[in-house]
Amino acid sequence: MNPSVPAADTDAAAAKSRRRRTIIASMVGTTIEWYDFNIYGSVAALVFGKIFFPDVDPAAGTLLALATFGVGFAARPIGGIIFGHIGDRVGRKAALIATILMMGAATVAIGLLPTYSSIGILAPILLVLCRLIQGIGLGGEWGGAVLMVVEQDESVDSRGRAGSWMQSASPLGFLLSTATLAAVSALMTEEQFMAWGWRVPFLLSAPLVLVGLLIRVKIVESSVFTRKQKQLKEKEAKAPILQVLRHAPKMILLVVLLGLGQQVAYFVINVFSLSYVTHHTDISKGTVLNAVAIGAVAQLLSILYFGRLSDRVGRRIPFLIGGVGMAVWAFAVYPLMGTGNFGLMVLSVSVAMVFQGAMYGVLAAFIAELFDTSYRYTGVSLGYMLIGIVGGGFAPLIASTLLDTTGSVTSVAIYISASSVLTLIAAYFAPETSKRNLDNLLDDGATTDPAPQRGQSVAHTG
Repeated sequence: MNPSVPAADTDAAAAKSRRRRTIIASMVGTTIEWYDFNIYGSVAALVFGKIFFPDVDPAAGTLLALATFGVGFAARPIGGIIFGHIGDRVGRKAALIATILMMGAATVAIGLLPTYSSIGILAPILLVLCRLIQGIGLGGEWGGAVLMVVEQDESVDSRGRAGSWMQSASPLGFLLSTATLAAVSALMTEEQFMAWGWRVPFLLSAPLVLVGLLIRVKIVESSVFTRKQKQLKEKEAKAPILQVLRHAPKMILLVVLLGLGQQVAYFVINVFSLSYVTHHTDISKGTVLNAVAIGAVAQLLSILYFGRLSDRVGRRIPFLIGGVGMAVWAFAVYPLMGTGNFGLMVLSVSVAMVFQGAMYGVLAAFIAELFDTSYRYTGVSLGYMLIGIVGGGFAPLIASTLLDTTGSVTSVAIYISASSVLTLIAAYFAPETSKRNLDNLLDDGATTDPAPQRGQSVAHTG
């Protein structure tokens, strides 16, 4: 150590460097997993109805393909329970390594699947199985990645900002998957893409997963969990899922309602819209993909801005802004998109994604601050994955059904708006958590002492 440099400054620099490495490693891995998950949604809307469900009419085939998209969300709570147990008992890092391997293997397997014309009914069965594995993997991924950055001591006064970096992995993964799909589509004819080109984005996951795995194995364990782990080993602790169900069922419900609006908006606008425009208008899918990609950039910037803002004004205010904005803007999305004017389509999606990002960017820190360390991984994962079922996975299917039933996209707008209103209500009544000490949470979410002030170390009770 350089004797001219104070030890405190050296320790602070080391902590800052460790935090940066942890954020990068978690972000890279989670971005890859969102790439895996999102590429499925895009290809399902464009291709899977024709090659895995060819014996039904095109509209029904699309519905079945979107239903397989929802299956992945149904499996996510299972992953949250399994990997939540590992993360709460063994460690956050061990769970994260397992999830990236599982997601990668399932995604590559989808790229290798034979179609209905080759093996008949077994093809869609294998497709659903791979989607289930994807869902289980992502079910354990998100919570662990969030906690790795939120539970570091040096993020105590900036958990919103740290959590927002993790949330940015979603639009980054979407941009990566959209760019890959657009590039593959541009390099081949429609016939080639339908025949084999759709497989390429899935197979490209293999080298991406390898890179993510190599980065992830080098990160250090969460400091909050490391202190709590000693305490857990000294006593017989109940399974984390039992603790969640006993001590925090209301928090799980709160998490679901907090995430409902942003999940419905995201998956309806980014997945259903592609199918809607392709089948109900003369607008090309490339135009829609480009508009949605620009919207993802707006979402990314919104996530980072509102995550940082929440450290100053609290978690609830960005939710209130996003909830009100999305509830109103939902009725402008499809009229603007239906014009076919690229500028108006970009405006439609981008404004929606800014409001969605306001809610989504704060969600990671907000949820993490609701649960005790001994079952935080399980609580965070289970709550967030239930959001996926209620608000995300089947949202494209619900939107498509509403359109087919009513013949009007206004019903889809009402669906988005109503979901946002429920989130708005939940945020209004939710506790403010930004100043909580994660070491000293009780079962009811209160704290035994005030959160440390800026620059103050975290007390620990282990």
